[in-house]
Amino acid sequence: MSVTRRLVAAVTAAATTSVVRGVLDTSPPGGPRVWTRTNHRGEPVSMLEGPATAAGLLVGAVAGASSARGALAAGVAVTSAAAFGLVDDLREDTTTRTKGLRGHLGALAHGRLTTGGLKVLGIGAGALLAAAVAPPAGGPATHPAARAAETLASGALVAGTANLFNLLDLRPGRALKAAGLAAVPLAVAGGAGAGTAAAVLGAGGAAVEQDLAEADMLGDGGANALGAALGTAVVLGAPRPVRLTALAAVVALTLASERVSFTRVIERTPVLREIDAWGRRPAAPAPRGGHAAPSDDTDA
Repeated sequence: MSVTRRLVAAVTAAATTSVVRGVLDTSPPGGPRVWTRTNHRGEPVSMLEGPATAAGLLVGAVAGASSARGALAAGVAVTSAAAFGLVDDLREDTTTRTKGLRGHLGALAHGRLTTGGLKVLGIGAGALLAAAVAPPAGGPATHPAARAAETLASGALVAGTANLFNLLDLRPGRALKAAGLAAVPLAVAGGAGAGTAAAVLGAGGAAVEQDLAEADMLGDGGANALGAALGTAVVLGAPRPVRLTALAAVVALTLASERVSFTRVIERTPVLREIDAWGRRPAAPAPRGGHAAPSDDTDA
C-alpha cells in the first residue's frame, strides 16, 4: 500500500474525529447528562469521545482500504463494535453491575440477557461477518473446512481485540496508547491492513489530548471500535502465523483479566507504569486516613 493512501487514512480519521467531536459537543444526543460519567478520581468526564473516535476510525479505514472487500470488512467490524458498545454505555443495568466476559456469559447461560451479553453477541456476529468478507493476507485457505476455520479464527481475533481494548480503557490514554503502539508496525509494514492501522493512529491522535486531560473517555463504544479496527488491520495485513499468534495472545490476556487487575500489574511494573502515566495528571494524593484511592479496574 502506498504511503499516500496511508497518510490519507490517518488524516481523514483525525479530521473526522475532531469534527464529529465538535458537532457532538454542540448538540449531544439526549443532552450532556446522558454522556457524562464519573472517572476514577470521582470527576465528571464525557463519553462523546467514543462515537467521535468510532466515526474517525470508520471513515479513515474506508478511505485507506486497498480493496472494496477490505473497506467492507473494516466498516462492518468498526460499526458493529461501536453500535453495541454504545448500547452498553447508555443502557447498562446499573442495579446488577454484571462484570467481565464470564459474568455476561454466565447471565446468558441462566437466561438473562444483559447489555454486556448483547454486546458480546453483537460484536461477535459483526466480527464474524467482517472476517467472512475480508481478503486475508496470503489468500484464503483452499479446503472448505480450512476456510471455515480461518474465518472463525479471524472473527475471534477481531471480537477478542475489541473486548481487550475495552478492558484497557480504565485510565486516561491507556487504550489509545496501546492501540497506537500496536498500530505503528502494521501501518509501517504497508500491507493490506496498513490503511486501517493508519486510521487507528489518526483517530487516536485526534482524541488523545482530551482523553489524557480527563475531559473525555472512549467508553465501550469507542474502545470496542478501536480494538475492532486494530484486529481487522491484523486480519487484513498479517500472515496466518502472525494472526494465530495474535489470537492466542488476545485470548490469554482476556482470560488473565478475569483473575488479574491490569491496573495493578501496570502499577507494579516500572516501564509500563511510566508509559501509562505519560501525559496524564499526577495520581490523586492519598486521603488523610492513609489509604490511596482505589486502583482496581473499575471505571475510567
